[in-house]
Amino acid sequence: MRYKILLVVISGIFLQAMQHASAAPLAEEYLTQGKLTAGAEALRAELKKSPENDEARFGLGVIQFFQSFERLGSSLYDNGLRVRGAFGNLPGPLSNILTQNPDPETVSYADVRQMIQTWVNDLNEAEKTLSAVKDSDVKLPLHVGLIKVDLFGTGNPVSAEFLLGQMGSPAQQQAAEKFLIRFDRGDADWLAGYCNFLCAWGEVLLAVDGQEMFNCTAHLFFEKVETPYPFLMEGSRNLNDLRRFDRPLFSDVLAFIHLWRFELKEPDRMKVALSHLEDMQQHAKSMWKFYLAETDNENEWIPNPQQTGVLEIEVTQEMVDTWLAVLDETGLVLQGKKLIPFWRGTPGTQGVNLRRVFTEPREIDPFLWFQGTAAAPYLEKGTITDFATPEMWGRINNTFGRRNFFTMAFWFN
Repeated sequence: MRYKILLVVISGIFLQAMQHASAAPLAEEYLTQGKLTAGAEALRAELKKSPENDEARFGLGVIQFFQSFERLGSSLYDNGLRVRGAFGNLPGPLSNILTQNPDPETVSYADVRQMIQTWVNDLNEAEKTLSAVKDSDVKLPLHVGLIKVDLFGTGNPVSAEFLLGQMGSPAQQQAAEKFLIRFDRGDADWLAGYCNFLCAWGEVLLAVDGQEMFNCTAHLFFEKVETPYPFLMEGSRNLNDLRRFDRPLFSDVLAFIHLWRFELKEPDRMKVALSHLEDMQQHAKSMWKFYLAETDNENEWIPNPQQTGVLEIEVTQEMVDTWLAVLDETGLVLQGKKLIPFWRGTPGTQGVNLRRVFTEPREIDPFLWFQGTAAAPYLEKGTITDFATPEMWGRINNTFGRRNFFTMAFWFN
């Protein structure tokens, strides 16, 4: 009898463990239903109950990342982003998803800045959550093709599986339904790095004063605009009319190009942007430390040289070594220890200190940067980055292929 009782107890423990191991993460339940707000609340409650639960923390970070885009999409919809009127009629499947707000708010430049600020705040929150994931063995399996996100602010979240059902083949739709990635500790760093990258650009946009560009060209992008030039909204705003040389519309586009010069509104934000880029570089190095330590081989997002990833792209040790060299060189440039080669004057005699571009910001004018005069305040004599050498680019091209490097860089983060 004792043996039977012992067998029942062991069997019960085993079945309970199996059930726990096979259960979908709490985050996936809400992600696949498109209920991100409820999911964030549920995961916060779980973490309050079990602060050591890094699966829940990882899941919360993923949800917060997607929430940042939902809120941005909702704000753009409420403020009348011209998704149809700007480009004419959209293809059938897209027209069912990208709907125009029939009664939008009148948008001001302050509203646009607030949209960007909210987006940056949300991304910062996601990065903070993801950076708090410490368990080197954490796993977060997600059927990513079924994740639903309301990117367009219409209250109708859509998934990759749905989009492929509208625009792809039945085989692609079926593949999306089954597409499972087992995200691990390195992937938490990967997503945190992308949060920092996007925050850096958001801070740059908030650092500059775009009021004049908004006043003169925002009518091309929003239905109702608070502008001192209301007559701009009376003519055609459909960019397809450029084909028949609509003169007022053509002048609007020229004005948009002409106004690409920006005084600084909040210069300290440039330093914040630099810190985000530095954090991105650190996350990119950290993720490879965890990737290279993995010994399993389960639906990897980014595999190490001994693994097979879900994208079925081989990652070799040479790729890893070259990419880590790229990251190290990027860090030296961001720290100002190496200079970007100057493209005017005698080659190799001086370079641009990129760090000082962020710590000592001035008016941003892309055309004067292209010419070289805007770079003059940041010119120094010093060590030029290896990115300027044929040896570095030869190594990159030999490892990744001349046309594949930037695609791989986007994937590798």
